[in-house]
Amino acid sequence: MSERLKVSERLKVSERLRVVGPPVGAAALALVLLTGWSAFGWAGRARPVEASPGWVLLPTAGAGSATAAFFTIRNPGDVPDELTGASWELGGSVTPKRHLHQGAAGRWELTPALPVPGGGELRMTPEDADLVIADPPPLRAGQWVEFTLTFRHSPPLRLGAQVLPAAERPR
Repeated sequence: MSERLKVSERLKVSERLRVVGPPVGAAALALVLLTGWSAFGWAGRARPVEASPGWVLLPTAGAGSATAAFFTIRNPGDVPDELTGASWELGGSVTPKRHLHQGAAGRWELTPALPVPGGGELRMTPEDADLVIADPPPLRAGQWVEFTLTFRHSPPLRLGAQVLPAAERPR
């Protein structure tokens, strides 16, 4: 009888494995794939933003004591980011600013950050958003200056920007 009991117990174990095996195997495979996804940095953290060289508006004679810098910032990741500040090699205040549209009119507003949507871009233009430079030193057309852009999630970016008169600005 003990021999029959051993055979019967073996059958029960094999039946249990046949029933439980596929779900346990699927869970193990999912765990391996998720571990790899996280290990390569594709989960739980934003991909750093990217940008190309920008431009600075050449102040015209008689204009106010400020100018603006413009960049296009791309976010290749899924996690939204924000441009939280900037500085430039010539010193002085550099502050994010955006245009608030109110019907046919609108107004400018300094802002603590400019959004860079996940999978999208922040394209600064004189009509939308820029970096206000208060009291810039004398600048000349064609001059290149270096900026450091800071973000909520991404590391700082160091970029050049060319000083351009309004007539030569990128469209």
